[in-house]
Amino acid sequence: MKISIVNNDYIEINCRSLYNKIVLGVKDFFSQSGFKKAVLGLSGGLDSAVVLAIAIEALGHENVDVLLLPTRYSSTHSIDDAIDMSERCKVKYQIVNIEKLRLEFLNTLKYIFKDTETDVTEENIQARIRGTVLMAYSNKFGNILLNTSNKSEISVGYSTMYGDSCGALSVIGDVYKTNVYKLADYINIHKNNIIPVNIITKPPSAELRPNQKDNDFLPDYEILDKILHLYIEKKLSAEDIIKFNNDLNEDTVKFVIKLVNSSEYKRYQFPPILRVSY
Repeated sequence: MKISIVNNDYIEINCRSLYNKIVLGVKDFFSQSGFKKAVLGLSGGLDSAVVLAIAIEALGHENVDVLLLPTRYSSTHSIDDAIDMSERCKVKYQIVNIEKLRLEFLNTLKYIFKDTETDVTEENIQARIRGTVLMAYSNKFGNILLNTSNKSEISVGYSTMYGDSCGALSVIGDVYKTNVYKLADYINIHKNNIIPVNIITKPPSAELRPNQKDNDFLPDYEILDKILHLYIEKKLSAEDIIKFNNDLNEDTVKFVIKLVNSSEYKRYQFPPILRVSY
């Protein structure tokens, strides 16, 4: 999916305002806290790419470090895309392969997990290892960890506690995924195409298992974000959303709202989110 904002002045004005708000929010957070440097995990996906672009605008490329943390499930093109963007942004990057750690965790847990089927538990170990490595880097070098999750994921709990929920500041936690796409287009138009086009056009995936895609579990983001907006911002009930939106499937609406309500405990434990919506 690619959402273009070219030749659309209304969207571009909104994106400019949104981009400037987030950049200012990051600047203020670091200025008021007395911090100067940041670190983030760069996956080769859209969210971390947009956060990196915002971070270097707010802090300068010399003050932002990135870690690439692949496992056997990380596609070659995602690693290549992450390296490509790091070099375009002129940031310090390091590749820390965590496959050996993943296998050590699985081996350690083998006894207590015996007679069980492999499921999301084993997938989430990867995210938790990444969170641990990123926090260790933050502790050692004083770089503040920036969280890269978007509002769509946070709303429905599509994140791993103590994994990709780690960080001192959630940069795009108040930005729906569809708007992250628009921000990416805006950034490329105005910042010399620093986000590789493949990052924008490839299907979103957590890459925690072979051939995984976000829409294996969630509705397409255009549908998901519409439901979330009506439920969260407009405060409509499931019944009203279904009644007044014939294009939305009843089961899908109820599924999304159930995810939102059951994920409240995760949101309570999320890092501070830069608020940019009203």
